[in-house]
Amino acid sequence: MLGSRTDLHIFDAGSVNGTSYCNEILLPYVRLFRGAMGLQFLFMDDNAPCHRTVAAEQLLESEDIERMDWPARSPDLNPIEHVWDYLCRRLATRTLPPITIRELRMALQDEWVEMPQQLIDTLILSMGRRCETCLAVRGDHIPY
Repeated sequence: MLGSRTDLHIFDAGSVNGTSYCNEILLPYVRLFRGAMGLQFLFMDDNAPCHRTVAAEQLLESEDIERMDWPARSPDLNPIEHVWDYLCRRLATRTLPPITIRELRMALQDEWVEMPQQLIDTLILSMGRRCETCLAVRGDHIPY
């Protein structure tokens, strides 16, 4: 979100399914943000399979959380993809790259904390332009 961020959440179980997405993201984070933001809250995820499970759909509906419509072929629209790219590039520049899962977790958490908030804010503020461009190309690839 603008001006702030949560701690980086790393799933312990490896791959994410609908249940873990609901229990580890929607309930502890999204529901609280929705409560703090009130009716102006619009939730953005993408078309990842875990985001589109019956459990996730039912939970969002039961919490009266409005979800942003998401074009089928536009991963470049999502600012989080640019955040992941930034983190990957930062890991690649490390003198001693992480070798174990534990080292990877620690390195990602370190890089997350060091990531400039301005980068996150700029990506969020670019959403209007991204959406307009995506609409202009009818959901196809956009140059971001």
